[in-house]
Amino acid sequence: MSELELTKTQQPAERGFFGHPRSLATLFFLEMWERFSYYGMSAILLYYLYDQTSAGGLGVDKPTASALVSVYGALVYMSGILGGWLADRLLGMRRAVLAGGVLIMCGHLALAVPGGLPALLVSMVLIVVGTGLLKPNVSSMVGELYEPSDNRRDAGFSLFYMGINLGAFVAPYLVGTLGQQVDYHLGFGLAAIGMAAGLLVYTRGRRRLGQAGSAPTQPLRAGERRQVAMRATVGVAVVAVAVVGLAALGSLTVDTLINAVSVLAVLLPAAYLFMMLRSPHTDAVERSRLISYVPLFIGAVCYWVVNEQSGSVLAQFADTRTDLNVFGIAVPSSWFQSLNPVATLILAPTFAWLWIRLGDRQPATPRKFATGLLLGGASFVLMAGPGLLNGVHEAASPWWLVASYFVVICGSMCLSPVGLSATTKLAPRAFLAQMMSLWFLASAAAGGINAQLVQLYRPETEVGYFAGVGAAVMGVGVVMHLLAPWVQRRMGGVR
Repeated sequence: MSELELTKTQQPAERGFFGHPRSLATLFFLEMWERFSYYGMSAILLYYLYDQTSAGGLGVDKPTASALVSVYGALVYMSGILGGWLADRLLGMRRAVLAGGVLIMCGHLALAVPGGLPALLVSMVLIVVGTGLLKPNVSSMVGELYEPSDNRRDAGFSLFYMGINLGAFVAPYLVGTLGQQVDYHLGFGLAAIGMAAGLLVYTRGRRRLGQAGSAPTQPLRAGERRQVAMRATVGVAVVAVAVVGLAALGSLTVDTLINAVSVLAVLLPAAYLFMMLRSPHTDAVERSRLISYVPLFIGAVCYWVVNEQSGSVLAQFADTRTDLNVFGIAVPSSWFQSLNPVATLILAPTFAWLWIRLGDRQPATPRKFATGLLLGGASFVLMAGPGLLNGVHEAASPWWLVASYFVVICGSMCLSPVGLSATTKLAPRAFLAQMMSLWFLASAAAGGINAQLVQLYRPETEVGYFAGVGAAVMGVGVVMHLLAPWVQRRMGGVR
């Protein structure tokens, strides 16, 4: 048994945060503030991209702006591979989280400066790398707080997921209002302040974490460091040559970026999973569990195709197709992005209680995933209603969006926190943080698919778009139900 495993086994089952380890509170509030900063930025990013320059925006056309938002999301989640590798091999999860938070804060500060497209690109790089360091590793550290057999694990992740959505709930009202009604750059600046608050909470509470995430799980050996440095140098050189070559050919365009990210977002998780399956550090039981993870991962991708469109297609629907007078009050369109976290804040405690109440009688993970997919697809089918009933040129009632978000979050409660928990349970020990990175690659793959998909959305395609995408996701849910017994058998005793 490794020193890290021994320390973890000797830790008492502390109950200081709603029946969970007190150290969960530190990670809860860090993630809450990080999500405040990210979703605050996301609440106004689409509008900043396509708003006229005279109104403080960049003047990008709507389909391209939606595709860029999807690309941004895909890159953020793809960077988790780098962050997970650095944590497992070099930094340890704890230091990776701290470095990531600092980079994210600097990225929001870059957008707080009126620098146009160059400032946007700098911000993208910083936030993409920073989120890759923070996001998978903070979630993996939550898993380290529990023994593998601890029945509180799923409920703990549901509580952690509630913290994520608490930050996402507040952000559109503060950052969205400031950005849309005063100045976009002030809104981005407020997002930076949110990340700074998260860093303060984390640095003050790290002592509660014990040994969780303090050391790499598979540290680089002395002879490997030079080899890794050489490979990194070659990789950077290849990318630089490709960029220069595309620029010389006149092909370095936004469309090229969108297409490249779409392809990479789908191929990267497949290659990464294959690498873990072939690794000598993965034993036979772990390999079987990885195989069972494949259909779960595909299901997650399909679910996130729907959920990840809240910042693109649904944000555009709120801005251009929705009656913004709610109970006689004119509200900013960015406020509608709080519907997702509002529904989560209501439903997360309910589902956390439900899983604890059911105990060993709760549905197995594949069944939960299948239910989540059916509900996620249904939320999009529902959004075809306004166009079918009243046409696509009449302002839709805001209650369509309210209902859609409620249904999709019912699905999320069956899939997202459960997927986080299942990832930590099915992960090979040598790839603990990197496996969590693979989980977030489901969102990256969905973002890459959406970068192509969202460009099809326009008034004349609205009904078919929502109905078609929603029905396809529901179909995957039916297949998941049929595959559930096979998946469960391959999970090696994990439920």
